[in-house]
Amino acid sequence: MTRNPVTVTVAYQVIPGRETEFHSWGWAVLRARAREQGFLGGGVLVDGEAEWHVVYRFDSEISALAWENSATWAQWAARVEGLARETGRRSVQGSRVWFDSQTDLPAAVPAPAPPPVPPRPPDKWKLWFVNMSAVFPPVLIFNLTILPFLGGVNPLIRTLLLCLAVTALVTWILMPRLQRFFKKWLYPPLQALRGRHKRRTA
Repeated sequence: MTRNPVTVTVAYQVIPGRETEFHSWGWAVLRARAREQGFLGGGVLVDGEAEWHVVYRFDSEISALAWENSATWAQWAARVEGLARETGRRSVQGSRVWFDSQTDLPAAVPAPAPPPVPPRPPDKWKLWFVNMSAVFPPVLIFNLTILPFLGGVNPLIRTLLLCLAVTALVTWILMPRLQRFFKKWLYPPLQALRGRHKRRTA
């Protein structure tokens, strides 16, 4: 398992006369995948009248397998029965293959709504603020409560203990909670996309 991007191409043989329904199903699946961690984008492509491809990309093989083994995907897979039959699947790693898949396959069928796109990285000043919010409290507490008792300790050891304690608290406790708390502020375009999807579903 690596952190290399993974592009998955799934081929379907669509039952004649059910193309419109399959087209809607394909884009609905991609919008559902957009809510999953690590999703980077996707598309619905058609070759001739009956051969269709659903292409999606995750940031790692772990993220792709998590989606394919999820209960959500099992529900979507059940819905396609009666519309099409899966005839092939290809999974490849790397960034270049994503662009190759867009040229090797036929042109994408226009979607009824814009396909989900990965969110733009947050502004650097926002990341700085979140990092400072995570680092400052443990450093302050360490200096007020523990450092006075380590005055006779070697400065190298004292600094090492400070770094170990602060990085552990930030990595496993503070940063995950701060990222969830500031998610809407850090990724407003993604939140807007999810809001539009919820309104369409309602």
